[in-house]
Amino acid sequence: MRKRVIAALSMALLSVAPLATATPYAFVGTYQPHGEGVYRFTIAPDGALREKTLVSQLRNAAQLTANAQKKVLYVASESDPGIIVAYRLAEDGSLSEINQVSSAGSGPVYLSLTPDGRHLLVANYVSGSVAVLPVRADGGLEQASDQRQHQGAPGAARPQAAVEGSFASSDHDGPHAHMIASDPQGRYVFSTDLGLDRIYQYRLSEQGKLTPNTPPWLAASSAGAGPRHFVFTPNGNGIYLINEEASTLTYYRFDTRQGTLTEGATVSSLPPGYKGTSFASGLAIDKRGQHLYVLNRLHNSIGHFQIAADGTLTPIEHIWTRGDYPRTLSLSEDGKTLYVLNQRSDNITRFHIDSVSGKLSFSDDYTAIGAPSQMVMVP
Repeated sequence: MRKRVIAALSMALLSVAPLATATPYAFVGTYQPHGEGVYRFTIAPDGALREKTLVSQLRNAAQLTANAQKKVLYVASESDPGIIVAYRLAEDGSLSEINQVSSAGSGPVYLSLTPDGRHLLVANYVSGSVAVLPVRADGGLEQASDQRQHQGAPGAARPQAAVEGSFASSDHDGPHAHMIASDPQGRYVFSTDLGLDRIYQYRLSEQGKLTPNTPPWLAASSAGAGPRHFVFTPNGNGIYLINEEASTLTYYRFDTRQGTLTEGATVSSLPPGYKGTSFASGLAIDKRGQHLYVLNRLHNSIGHFQIAADGTLTPIEHIWTRGDYPRTLSLSEDGKTLYVLNQRSDNITRFHIDSVSGKLSFSDDYTAIGAPSQMVMVP
């Protein structure tokens, strides 16, 4: 009798269990005129991008993020005034608009969700402001619950810590918010401002209000450095921040009780001996917190650094991106593939990641796409 019951239960489970996993998709935002909006690709088992399809014609739809359930895709149009569109994401990869709202500024250049998914954080580059947009139960967005305008003296015109021969300097003429994200617990929020050479520190309330922390901001690790993007370590105890114009990486310790950052060591994102102009851009950290990958524009390289237990960075290799002006990079969910979005050469290049050393090898595969900016992978 017992065997018959077990057999019956097994058959019942098989009858309802899916026999195949959902198709993985990659969504890529682009800049006009080469890019026409947001494109969708299917991701092959080896990581190759296939079946390119235009799924949104939103103008300059260059910034995007998806919620934790991978059911809603948020896309920013880098326009003036800024627009954020919430799309419902179907299992077949199609998008249907839920609603759109103002970014509470101009030129939205970065989007991130708080860990609980209740608020979308927006950095507006042109206006130099940041905003908090409440997320509705259906995934749609409400008007900003808070907005903060960065103010202050512009940063130094030339990056003090740049390599010899560098003329990397841009937009040190006023506030330019470049990124905003919360800590892993969603209690504190940080925003970089390239134009003012600052990292802002906020407390975030459950109602979506930002309150300046103490101190309200930190100066960049060097004059004219141009703080751009950052990533939290997997244990949540620190961040690595890329400085665009100095082409440097700075480690900051994170006080989880006070919600503040303390500056640590800074290293160059470029290989030893390089001289001339380059602009650092994107960075990504692996799930184990052992390898950090960064991008150098004009030098057109991926810098690979090994992370020690104390956060110290050791350069391992610098690999040519096989493209021009790499803007962002993305790690696959399984940690086996790294994608580089090359804005000026209009392509995405793909690299295999060695599971032990973290070293990169080019897949000998290019994906054509006009002026790619950012990639989001689902599920």
